[in-house]
Amino acid sequence: MIDDDRHLDGNAIGGLLQVLFGREMTHELGCCGNCGAVNPLGATVVYVDAPGSVIRCPACGSVLLVAVALPTGVRVSIESLRWIDLAEIGA
Repeated sequence: MIDDDRHLDGNAIGGLLQVLFGREMTHELGCCGNCGAVNPLGATVVYVDAPGSVIRCPACGSVLLVAVALPTGVRVSIESLRWIDLAEIGA
């Protein structure tokens, strides 16, 4: 469990996720590759005070995804995100 005051919830990076995936993603489920916890991406723990955005599992704190803005676009590193379950659009 992450216990500090610097983090936000996953809704803070909703716009970034929409740019990356082309759709609203905060309600989509993702699975932590470290502990197996399944949570909506909007329930993840996010740090935006680093050079990029760091998305962590709310259960174990494992880094799920890192996104860094570059002059040429966004670099995404998928760390411990085992899967994302994408619901049908409009479902």
